[in-house]
Amino acid sequence: MAFVDSIVARVLTLETRLHHAHARLAARTDSEALHDLRINLRKLRSLLRPMRRLEAPRQLDAAAADVGRLTTPVRDLEVLIVELRRQGFHDQAERRERLLESRYASIQASATLRHFEAVLDGWPAKMRDAERSGELQRLRGRVEVRLERQLQRLREALADPDFDRHALRLLVKRMRYAHEAYAGLSPITDEVARALKAVQSALGDWHDHFQWCLKADQEADLLVLKDRWEVAGEAELKAAEVQLSILAEYLGVAVPGQG
Repeated sequence: MAFVDSIVARVLTLETRLHHAHARLAARTDSEALHDLRINLRKLRSLLRPMRRLEAPRQLDAAAADVGRLTTPVRDLEVLIVELRRQGFHDQAERRERLLESRYASIQASATLRHFEAVLDGWPAKMRDAERSGELQRLRGRVEVRLERQLQRLREALADPDFDRHALRLLVKRMRYAHEAYAGLSPITDEVARALKAVQSALGDWHDHFQWCLKADQEADLLVLKDRWEVAGEAELKAAEVQLSILAEYLGVAVPGQG
C-alpha cells in the first residue's frame, strides 16, 4: 500500500519536527518555538482529518487537538505581546512577558503534551496493524470523498453572506491545509489555494483585533488601545470580504447581492 507508506513517512517527518520544536521551547532558544510546534500540529491534523473514522488516526488527532487547545491561549499571549511592543506600550508588554514564562512552564509540565507524544510515538505501529487487518483498504478513495465534502461545506458557507466569519475562517484554514496535506488528491487548484491563503491572512488579522478588543474589556490596562483596534478590525474585515469574493468567484459560487 504505497499510499499508507507515504502517510506514515510524512507523520514520521512531522514527529521529528514536533520534537525539535518542543526541545526549542523547553530550552527557550527562540521566540518561534511554540509557533512552529503549532504549525506542525496543524499539518499533522490536516493529514489525519480525512481518516478520522479509523481508530488510530482518530486517537492521534484527538491527542493533537488537546495540545492545540492547551497552547492556543499561550500563542495568543505571544501575539498580543508583539502587538503591544509594536504600539509602544512596553509596560503592558512586560507584565505579560512575565506571565508568558509561567505559561511555557505549564505546557512543559502538562500531562496533555506527554500523552500526545506517547500516542504519536506509537502511531506508526498502530497504522501497520490496521493495514495488516485490512482496515485501510480503499483508504485513498475515502480520503478523496472527505476532501470533496470539505470543499462542498466551504462552498455552501461562501454562498451564505450571513455565515459567521469566525467559523468561515476555520473552514478556509482547513481547506488550505488539506490541500497542502494531500496535494495529489486535492479537489482544488494551486490558484484556489493561493486565494485561500489570502483570505486566511485577511480574516486572521481581523480575528486578532476582534480578540484583542474582547480582552480590552477584561483587562483594564488594554482599554487605551480598544478604539484603534476596533478601527483596524473593521478595515481588515472589509479587506477580507474582498478576498472572500475573489475566492467565491474562483470556486464558481454565486453570492446573493453580488455580481
